[in-house]
Parts: sequence; structure tokens; C-alpha cells
Amino acid sequence: MSHSRPKPTHAPPAPHEDAKFLKSIPARPIRILSEYLHPLVQLKKEGIGDTIVMFGSARIEAHETAAARLTRLKHVREGKLSAAARAQHRAALRHAKSAVEMSRYYEEARQLSHKITTWALTLGPKPRRFVICSGGGPGIMEAANRGAIEAGGKSIGLSIELPHEQFANPFISPELSFNFHYFFMRKLWFAQIAKALIVFPGGFGTMDELWEMLTLLQTGKIPRHNIVLIYGRKYWDEVMNWKAFLRWGTIREEEYKLLQFADTVDEAFDHIRGGLEKYHMQLDSFLQAY
Repeated sequence: MSHSRPKPTHAPPAPHEDAKFLKSIPARPIRILSEYLHPLVQLKKEGIGDTIVMFGSARIEAHETAAARLTRLKHVREGKLSAAARAQHRAALRHAKSAVEMSRYYEEARQLSHKITTWALTLGPKPRRFVICSGGGPGIMEAANRGAIEAGGKSIGLSIELPHEQFANPFISPELSFNFHYFFMRKLWFAQIAKALIVFPGGFGTMDELWEMLTLLQTGKIPRHNIVLIYGRKYWDEVMNWKAFLRWGTIREEEYKLLQFADTVDEAFDHIRGGLEKYHMQLDSFLQAY
């Protein structure tokens, strides 16, 4: 009695090629590990020694963009608008004027990044020292990447997947543009090889990064000589009462001194360069161990 043989079937994909499995809950450790290893390999390949992280609001625009919007709104004839439209227009006008005022921080972040990068390039390319790194988005992050690229250097962008659509800004070096799913892995790469954090006016995300870095400094998880520079006293002193921490005894004087402050590009650059030259000229990046 003869039996027909079953037709051969294609072999299933190997686990590392199975997209459904890799997106599953059990495979989460693999996804987390990939967000550690991929940047590690790429940063090492590009000869990155360490970074200067620049943060601030994604909503702050370049002066040219903000000024153009204000000009357009000023040319609107309110007499031809309804009462409701007139109210909307006046609100938009107030917002546009504020955007022009805040745009100074975009331009100053761009200038500071350019100045730091120009200096860092004099230190040579092997490894690349004090490379500007941002969160990869628009606003102050774009300004930081833009200044570095305009100075002829590399720039790093650590973007994050968000529920709403987001794109990496166009001033990130393509080979140093990373996209993370996990916030904690993104934060690891901000802190791991940074020698300084420069904090421009920003909102919740900016403050999140600031507190993360300060906590790591306070607890000794990163070197105490790493620099945290708060840029723009007019904004930050209204948003944060820094001395209140001391008055209430929730931080000590030496912890308050972890913060440095600046209001101009030159003042900020002097703080950053001085701290780097004093404590960080000898490379101690863990990237060199791989």
C-alpha cells in the first residue's frame, strides 16, 4: 500500500528574523539590549570620545521663522474680521511676539554649539572630543545640532518614538542619528558619555533631563566634575526658586554648587571650556574599553 508524501513546507523564520516575535512582550529584553548595543557600535565606529548635551524647549523657533510669522500677523486688517476672529488674531499676535522674544535662545544655542564645536575640533579627530548631542527634535535641539554642523563638526541626535508624529531635525549627522523606543535607554546614552549638560529654557522634558543628571551627580553615579550649566536666568529664576532648596534644607550647599549659570554665549562658553580643560582633557570614556 503506497502513501503519498506530504508536500514540503517552508521553514519558519529564525527567531532573530521573526518580526512578530521580536515585537512581543517576551522579546522586550532583546529590544532593550539592541537600544544599548546599536548606539555603542555606531558611536565607537565614528570615533566619538565624549559629548556635550544641550537641551531646551522643542517649541522655541529660529528668529527668522518667528519674526516672519509676527510680520504676517501684523499685516492682517482687524477691521475686516468678526469679533471672534479678532479675538483669535490678537491672541495669535501675543503668542507671536512671545515667540520672537524666545527665539533669542534658539540663536544663542546655535552660537554656543558652534563655538564649542570650533574649539573641540582643535583637539583632533581621534577620538572626537566633546561632540554636541541633543534630543534630536526641533527647537533648541535643532539649534544645538545646527551650530555644530555649521562649525564643520559632527552632531548626535537621540530621538524618541512618541505617540504623535515626530521627525529628527535635519542637522544631525546621519550616521549619528538614533531613534529610541525606551526613554530610560535614551537617558542612559545622554548620561553615559556626557561631560556637560547645557540646559536652555524648556518645559517638562527639559526638566526631566536636568533632574536625571543632577540626581546622578548627587549620588555619585556619574563624576562630580561633570558640568551642569543653566542658561538664561530670566527664564529659569522665574520658573525655579533654586535657593529655596537650600532654605528648606532639602539639598546641601555643595549640591547647589553643582549648578552653574550663564546669560550670554561667551559666559557659557567660558564656564564649559574652563571645566573641560580643568577636569576632562584626559579621555576616560567607557567607549574606549570596547
